[in-house]
Amino acid sequence: MPTRRGIAVGAIGLVLAVGGFLAGYRELAALGVVAVLALAIALVWAGWPPRLTVEREIEPDRVVAGEPCRATVAMTSTARFRVQGLTGAERLVSQRREHSEVAVPPVRLPAGRVARTGYLLPTDRRGVLDVGPLEVARQDPLGLVRAAKTFGDSTRVWVHPRSYRLSRVPVGAARSLDGVVDAVQYGSITFHALREYVPGDDLRHVHWRTSARVGELMVREHVDTSLPRIVILLDDRESAHTEQSLEEAVSAAASVLLAALTADLTVELHLVGGRSLTGAEAGGGAGRARPYLDLLAEVAPGDGALPTAVQKLRQRHRGDTLVLVTGAGGAASLDSIGLLRDVYPTVVVAVLGHGAVDRLSARALPGVITLAANDAEEFGARWDAVSAW
Repeated sequence: MPTRRGIAVGAIGLVLAVGGFLAGYRELAALGVVAVLALAIALVWAGWPPRLTVEREIEPDRVVAGEPCRATVAMTSTARFRVQGLTGAERLVSQRREHSEVAVPPVRLPAGRVARTGYLLPTDRRGVLDVGPLEVARQDPLGLVRAAKTFGDSTRVWVHPRSYRLSRVPVGAARSLDGVVDAVQYGSITFHALREYVPGDDLRHVHWRTSARVGELMVREHVDTSLPRIVILLDDRESAHTEQSLEEAVSAAASVLLAALTADLTVELHLVGGRSLTGAEAGGGAGRARPYLDLLAEVAPGDGALPTAVQKLRQRHRGDTLVLVTGAGGAASLDSIGLLRDVYPTVVVAVLGHGAVDRLSARALPGVITLAANDAEEFGARWDAVSAW
């Protein structure tokens, strides 16, 4: 369809042609006819949508904020004869529903040929990006006519928060038989669930009664309930943060998370807004941090109540370490954290953002380790400076 320039050229050309003819100015009429002919030629040149197929690849689909993420597009022409001069733009939609575009380098695509082009995606901010669909357009050299068409589906990219290395993490605590709370890495074995038998399972764990009822071998699965575990509670309430303090809080939570996973501790991640992820849900292996970081990438300001989140965490058994990460705006609602001291032997409260030091110093939280910092990097330094957990 004609662009604004094309519409203007066509309208002015038509006025000049008619006016010049009626007024007897041949030169003026000729100029108007040339303008109208230019628009007509542009319509023939680029008036039909591009004929091609498009495939998009993004590598990697998960990056840390600030790291490069490259998209590669392969365009295959389905036209029989003509050469297509193509321009394009990749549509981007963030989790905040913000829309933007990334320009695709121009491509000259002969009939039946394949052309590849690449471009960098913006990863300066933590979040989730939906990339696509790709809009490809044909345009004449004068920019009078542009025919566009969208290709492909959207592809999701997770931009993980930045993190800072922590030198150590608390290993948790468990109550021994004599009633003393000790920092240990062993404990009782507790029945967890029944599952199908797989080769290599100990036959002593076969549950024969259930096996006879279902017609196949079923074995008891046990878990060690007192393995050191860190529970991270991230305050994602809009009232607790500014836009910047939320980013710093997410980075601080990511720092604790990665340090705990590096120390082979079991980690649970909870948001005050209600979402959560446990070690069983995240799975194991080298990529076990990915589900946690995906959840942190998806964090957005929302609603929720800190006392409600505290009541849910009170249902956990003894032997855990709780780390609450909030913003300066959440310092006024920390009274309920004291209810967790009889369930979690170690409770850490971190308040991040401008004014966090002043607001936290005005709160009395007996038996709770408190850390206040302006940003996540300062939080890491204060964390490492704790003499004993």
